[in-house]
Amino acid sequence: MENSAWTHTTVLLNEAVEALFNKPAAQADGPDPADGTYVDATFGRGGHSRLILSRLSPQGRLIAFDKDPMAIAEAQRIADPRFVIRHQGFRHLDELPPASASGVLMDLGVSSPQIDNPERGFSFRFEGPLDMRMDTTRGQSVAQWLATAETKQIAEVIRDYGEERFAGQIAKAIVARRQERGPISTTTELAQLVADTVKTREPGQNPATRTFQAFRIFINAELEELQSALEASLDVLQPGGRLVVISFHSLEDRIVKQFIAQHSREVFDRRAPFAAPKPMKLLALDRIKPSAAEVAGNPRARSAIMRVAVRTAV
Repeated sequence: MENSAWTHTTVLLNEAVEALFNKPAAQADGPDPADGTYVDATFGRGGHSRLILSRLSPQGRLIAFDKDPMAIAEAQRIADPRFVIRHQGFRHLDELPPASASGVLMDLGVSSPQIDNPERGFSFRFEGPLDMRMDTTRGQSVAQWLATAETKQIAEVIRDYGEERFAGQIAKAIVARRQERGPISTTTELAQLVADTVKTREPGQNPATRTFQAFRIFINAELEELQSALEASLDVLQPGGRLVVISFHSLEDRIVKQFIAQHSREVFDRRAPFAAPKPMKLLALDRIKPSAAEVAGNPRARSAIMRVAVRTAV
C-alpha cells in the first residue's frame, strides 16, 4: 500500500519538458510542437507527464510506459483522452509506429515512493523484504536470487553494476552467511552484512550504497533495457524529434553519452571507401545538471545529468 507521505519531487521537471518542446527558429514554419505525440518512457509518479499534458493542444498525444504497478495506479488517475499508460518497461518502445513521436523522455531515476516504501526493499535505511523488483507482479526478487547464486556471479554483479571495490569480500560474506544461517531475506540483514564487511567508505556514504544499487540494476536488467530503449527511440522519433534522457549514476550516463556520440557522426564503410557514408541519426544538443537551488531543495537531484539530442532528417 502506498502512503501519501511518500512524496516524489520530479528532477529537472521544467528543463526536461522545455527540451522536448523547444523548436529551433529554423523550424518556425513547421508543425506546432503542441500538436505532436510524445512518449514518457518512465512515468514514475507522473510529474513529467502532467507537465507535458499541460503543454499539449487538443490534437496532441502522450504515451507513457512503466513497469511498476503503483505507477500504473497513479497514471490511471489521469482522466485525459490525450493520455494512455502502458504497463510495460520502456524496452517496448519498439512496439510504437516508426517516426510517430515528436519527443521521447526517459527519466532513469527510482522514484522516492519506491525508495521510501519499506515493502519494496530498495533502501538500506528501512527494514523490509529484500525485493527490489520494479514490477512486483513478475520475476525474481533479490532475496530469491541470492538464495542460490554462486559467489563468482554475486561478485561480478556487485563489481560491474555497483563499481564496488570490495565486491569479492561482500560476495563471500553473503554465501558464508547463507551456508551458516540460511539466505538473507531482509534489507537490514544485507545492509549490516555489508557494513561488517566493508571497513572503509567515502565520507557520508553508507557502506551498502553500491551493493544495493548493483542488485537493483541487475534484478531489473536496467542497463540492458536502457540500451534497447535508446535503440528503439531512433525508429520511433520523427526527424526533428527530441530525445531527452535524465540519468542518475555513471553507468547509465555513460551508456547515454556513448549512444548519442555513436549516432552523432557519419559512418564510413571501410570495405567501400568511395561509397557515400551513412548519415548521422542524432545531433547532440545539450548537457544539463540541476541548479544549486534544485539540489538544495531536493538532495536526490544532485547526481542527475540530462542529455538532449535531436533526430536528424535521414
